Amino acid sequence: MVGRIIHSLDCVAEGAAWLAAQEPAFARALPLVGDLPLRREEDGFAALLRAIVGQQVSVASARAIWARLEAAGLTEAAAMALASDEDLRAVGLSRQKARYGRALAGAGIDFDGLRQRPDAEVVATLVAVPGIGVWTAEIYAMFALGRADVFAPGDLALQEAARVLFGLEKRPTEKGLRLMAEAWSPWRSVAARLLWAYYRVAKERDGVA
Repeated sequence: MVGRIIHSLDCVAEGAAWLAAQEPAFARALPLVGDLPLRREEDGFAALLRAIVGQQVSVASARAIWARLEAAGLTEAAAMALASDEDLRAVGLSRQKARYGRALAGAGIDFDGLRQRPDAEVVATLVAVPGIGVWTAEIYAMFALGRADVFAPGDLALQEAARVLFGLEKRPTEKGLRLMAEAWSPWRSVAARLLWAYYRVAKERDGVA
């Protein structure tokens, strides 16, 4: 069963109000972070390929590589499947990421069908592809598919934001944060947006680089 889908900023605001009513820490954080972003993107092959491109490189580097991929016409599955090693090296993909890109192109994922599948099935389908881990799959479900009740507890910024906001002695583990987030259902992806926003506020307040 597919749950609530976030289509607009009104959906995000509804989720934020629900979270603030349920959890005093979120109620304290919301005035500090302001309006939360929608952060929706188009789903499909390109969204996942962009996530692979961005792994373990700076934002600037990822943008530059993606721009070269677009210029070379390599952001569609058919083109990626036919690209040579030289083609992919020329746009800045490492050998490993070239392998991941080809694996994604050949995975035969029914992206239209994913829209109708439960969150757990979406994640399971995506992590079966080399180069796509749980974090990437959950981010795709949150922002490409708009799932309202998906969280990404492996994200270090979410872990650190939770540590500061909830006054924890140490940063929660992925498992620990996943358990914490159960209380934020059915709006866990809005809780993630709130925590990411709070992370930026906390960094500026504490002068963390």
